[in-house]
Amino acid sequence: MKNTKIIPRSQNVYEYPLLIKRILEQSLKYEPNNEIVYRDVMRYNYFDLNKRVRKLANALTNLGVSAGDTVAVIDFDSHRYLELYFAIPMIGAVLHTINYRLSPSQVLYTINHAEDKVIFTHTDFIPLIEGIQKEMNTVEKIIAITDYKELPETSVNIFGKYEELLSNEKDEYDFPDFDENSIATTFYTTGTTGNPKGVYFSHRQLVLHTLGLAATLGSYDSACRFRSNDNYMPLTPMFHVHAWGIPYLATMLGVKQIYPGRYEPEMLLKLLVSEKVTFSHCVPTILHMLVNSPVVEKIDLTKWKVVIGGAALPSGLAKRALELGIDVITGYGLSETCPVLTLSYLNEKNRNLPIDEQVKIRTKTGIPVPFVELKIVDDAGNSLPFDGKSVGEIIVRTPWLTEGYFKEPEKSDELWRGGFLHTGDVAYVEEDNFVKITDRIKDVIKTGGEWISSLELENLISKHSAVNEVAVVGIPDERWTERPHAMIVLKEGETADKNDIREFLQQFVQNGTISKWTVPESIDFVESIPKTSVGKIDKKKIRNDLKK
Repeated sequence: MKNTKIIPRSQNVYEYPLLIKRILEQSLKYEPNNEIVYRDVMRYNYFDLNKRVRKLANALTNLGVSAGDTVAVIDFDSHRYLELYFAIPMIGAVLHTINYRLSPSQVLYTINHAEDKVIFTHTDFIPLIEGIQKEMNTVEKIIAITDYKELPETSVNIFGKYEELLSNEKDEYDFPDFDENSIATTFYTTGTTGNPKGVYFSHRQLVLHTLGLAATLGSYDSACRFRSNDNYMPLTPMFHVHAWGIPYLATMLGVKQIYPGRYEPEMLLKLLVSEKVTFSHCVPTILHMLVNSPVVEKIDLTKWKVVIGGAALPSGLAKRALELGIDVITGYGLSETCPVLTLSYLNEKNRNLPIDEQVKIRTKTGIPVPFVELKIVDDAGNSLPFDGKSVGEIIVRTPWLTEGYFKEPEKSDELWRGGFLHTGDVAYVEEDNFVKITDRIKDVIKTGGEWISSLELENLISKHSAVNEVAVVGIPDERWTERPHAMIVLKEGETADKNDIREFLQQFVQNGTISKWTVPESIDFVESIPKTSVGKIDKKKIRNDLKK
């Protein structure tokens, strides 16, 4: 290939590194008077947000935090968490968002592995810190986050309180320029085996991810558009993959932001109504909890747009949401991908289809967002056609993928084998570029030479009028290798037995959707289904429990 042409730059040209401070700068341009709201406790505008971020930067500097240091946060979703999203990386330090739903030993592992220097913790998590503080190797100071004046009695040496630290600082700070490839954030995956794995993202990756989201959610004429006139409330914990990166986008757009603190159904519904929330994102479990609330029928949710991720959106839940007027679509990504890779797309024609037809589109995994290169490959790594039939593993490349697992080079090489990030998800892609995940590689049920998608079977069972929740896993079988096992939670006041479920599934056998071997013989009716720390169905625990 002939060499490309490069014209020498003037020495006066400004390089303009893509840093997180660029995102915050935009918040004062268009809608600076829009509010940041925290429960029914605090509200202020973007002028105040910028001042508080600068105060926090001064406080961090006075705490001894410098470029390259790691600062951890354990908090519920709040305006303070949003401030920490910006101030920590903007001074060149690394933000470590701790998953407080991990076990204490796992939390301790992440603190020591990330080499946290300072921890900001909500007072509700001080008992957690008490139990592990003697084994924390690198932590020098602990700052308490609280809505109250008095701190609880504790053996933890609290250096100071968040609000008091800010009150003593100036609201002027000159955020420096530095290499855009500097690490900005880190957090740990909720792996089902071994210790959690640390992933990390640079300033450049986070800025590009924000711009990719802006182009997809704001520019394409589809469902769930996110614009500057929206009122945003995250329902995905801020410790989980930057709350899917939406707080950075919301701040860039200057939209009204509402942070609910601890997830309590009554508070969530109150804020939805009182703050006129129009855009959220969550796992299916949260949406399921809200749409099944006894007061939901009394609330107008016709302006609420919700992106579902973290697990497949069941058809039954999608239909229920649409019947309530909720504009719901599916998104897809991983902790390793920052996270967004795909989003459902509905053109004007599709948005006017009957609900049952819309459900089929809205529950698909979606179309790759701009700048995402996505392939489907077989076991040998060969690319498969986008024909709606060929099933293989999803592999991806895009500017915002983690470069690997922190301090784990072998696992990083495995993640990136062949120059693509391997997701571990099995899918097919239709001719119109819609991705449809059929399962995780580890969750596919292999029975008699046939592969059964646990997700597809869950989706079909969820359509039964008596079914509230369902999980399907493979269980060992001497003759068939594996057979599907269904765990079902019934709706309150509804009844059904195993034969009802099997007979219901026969219609899908008869129309060719599934084979007769897909219908599970083993079915349990339970009060609840095990979930992971981020609200996903915990199939590893289900399989382990079934072995006992």
